[in-house]
This record gives sequence, C-alpha cells and structure tokens, in this order.
Amino acid sequence: MRAVRAVGTAVAGVLAGTGALHALWTVTPWPLRTPEEFADTVVGTGEGVPPAAACAAVAGLLGAAAYLVAAEAGAAPAVGPARLRRAGVWTVSAVLLTRGAGGLMVFGGERARRSERFRRLDTRYYSPLCLALGTGAAVVAGVGAGAGYREPGPVA
Repeated sequence: MRAVRAVGTAVAGVLAGTGALHALWTVTPWPLRTPEEFADTVVGTGEGVPPAAACAAVAGLLGAAAYLVAAEAGAAPAVGPARLRRAGVWTVSAVLLTRGAGGLMVFGGERARRSERFRRLDTRYYSPLCLALGTGAAVVAGVGAGAGYREPGPVA
C-alpha cells in the first residue's frame, strides 16, 4: 500500500503548499505585482482583495486538511480516533471535489460575474487541481490507515 502513502503524501504536500501561499497572502499579493492583479487572478474581481483574516482562515483549513490526509495515509503521526480522521479526509475530498466541479460549472460559464482571466485560470488550473486533490483524498480515505496503521484493539 505504498501507493496510498505516496498519493497521500502528494495531496498533503500540495495542500500544505497552498496553505502556505494563503498565509503569505495575508501580507502580500506575491507572486503577483499589485493587489488589483491579485484580485483579478485569484478572486476574479478587480475590486479589492480578500481580507487577511479570510486568507488566514483558508490557510488554517488547508493546513488541517494536509495533516488529516497525511496522517490517514500513514505519512504523518496519527492523532485521535481513526474514525474521526477518516471522516475528516472524506470531508476534505468532498469539499475539493465540490469546488472543482462547481468551478467548472459555475465559474467557467459566461453567466458568472468573474473576470475572463479568472475563468480561464479556473478552467485550466484551479478546478482541475481541486478535482485531482479531491480524488486523491478519496483514495486515501477509502484505503487509508487500513493499509498500514491500525488502532490497537482488544486481543482476542
């Protein structure tokens, strides 16, 4: 079941990296040059950037998601009941799959009130990445700790 561990490590790494980027966005629009360019590229509006608190909240959620996926895949020390971790990973998967599919259906359409740049980036990168990460998290949740880690139970 090294494949599940590899998938979990990859998904957790991307989630952690994305979380770090969101944390960085609390103080700077990097790698973009201006707050307006940031808003157009990341949010799809030319009007203002998300509040630092929102970026920090997303960073925290992505960090927690990264940990849950890594722990369930056996790539990080597991804390807490296995059932809760697995439910958390299923939740991570559902959120990412919903964001990915929703982005393709809502943001990608002409009816959306998002900038052309955002719609293009969302269709090409953001939504497919969410779908891939959500699928990877589902693989980890479906097999996960059952592949290598088992909570101690009563001896028969």
